[in-house]
Amino acid sequence: MLRHFVLPGLILALVGAHSAARAQAPPTDWIDPATGHRVIRLSGDGGGSGLYFHQNPYTPKGDKFVFNTRAGIVAVDLTKLGKEPVKADVVAPQARAVSVASRTPDVYYRLSGALRATNLETKETRKATDARGTVVNADETLVAGIENDPNAAAKVKELGLPMLVTADLVRRDEPPGRLRPGGRSLALVVTDIKTGATKKIHYSTEWLNHLQASPADPHRLLFCHEGAWHQVDRVWTIRTDGTGLKLLHTRTMAYEIAGHEFFGHDGKWVWYDLQTPRSQEFWLAGVNVETGERIRYPIAREQWSVHYNVSRDGKLFAGDGGGPGSVANQTPLPAAKRLDPPGNGQWIYLFTPTGAPAESIKVGGETVKIGKLTAEKLVDLSKHDYRLEPNVTITPDNKWVVFRSNMHGAAHVYAVEVAKGK
Repeated sequence: MLRHFVLPGLILALVGAHSAARAQAPPTDWIDPATGHRVIRLSGDGGGSGLYFHQNPYTPKGDKFVFNTRAGIVAVDLTKLGKEPVKADVVAPQARAVSVASRTPDVYYRLSGALRATNLETKETRKATDARGTVVNADETLVAGIENDPNAAAKVKELGLPMLVTADLVRRDEPPGRLRPGGRSLALVVTDIKTGATKKIHYSTEWLNHLQASPADPHRLLFCHEGAWHQVDRVWTIRTDGTGLKLLHTRTMAYEIAGHEFFGHDGKWVWYDLQTPRSQEFWLAGVNVETGERIRYPIAREQWSVHYNVSRDGKLFAGDGGGPGSVANQTPLPAAKRLDPPGNGQWIYLFTPTGAPAESIKVGGETVKIGKLTAEKLVDLSKHDYRLEPNVTITPDNKWVVFRSNMHGAAHVYAVEVAKGK
């Protein structure tokens, strides 16, 4: 007789659990009570993740946005965002997007050992190349990547390539072991997509990362030297033929750091997080790779962000704040102790430059303009776990800031409206 009571009880328990799960699903459209801005969830109940902050998720027309889900790459029609319920269409099943092209509506991804592309308008899919790189240049003729090369050490010596560590800027009281170990043998490799011809354009015995292609100049790349930021010269640019290797930021004090670099849409400006020194003075810094012009925007400690981004027209910046373990919540090196009270701010921020920079300073013999930003809080991320990076981007029409968050539990992709909600 007992089994007749157990089964209905189990069914009721399962139904209750399912109902509770549904009740706990993240909201799809709401006004953030702390900021007054409207937030819309773009991902379905299964969750989703946006691209890394410097990978382009938008079509050239600005009408579509792509992100990744368990089902594959999906696209959202931005022209209907905020006007109709969100519909995310699967465009490449079982794939994960690398980036959308700069000049065509093709989304690139690796699948089955090849780099492939799907046109977001026609859904036509093609194999682009068997090359192992994933960074496609502005006119989609080249793909770049970082590969192991056993001859890298010999090439570094032969070509006289720069060392990564600037020892005279590292304090003697620096704790040992902060610099990530070398011993790598790497090369930057560029492949012609049409012919398959491959050329190694740079070598390193240290860690290379964050390889990016200019969204405008087909022959310019950006990359970084990884390691403890205050011990490496991090931000570099190079031409796709191997010429023009140039360090974009030179450190001038102990514990100064610069990183999380990214291109502006015009391909002329490279922006990055700058701290002089780490955890003490915060800047959003930019350098024009064509003219050498430099600008710095001071950032308040609580407004420091894991990543920043810039709108296509260069008129807006966005930031994603920082968690309790971030540099914004620490004393400067070498102590790096947690602040009490906390100094970090857990918000999605909008930054707007206010007029032309009226001040300039000399840094290391170079003229640097000092601008001003006004900051606005868009989304409260007090419940977000920053081990998941929000990776903010701004939609091409400047109407929305898109980010990912686990503020409701699972990771989802959201868009917050720049204009105040009604």
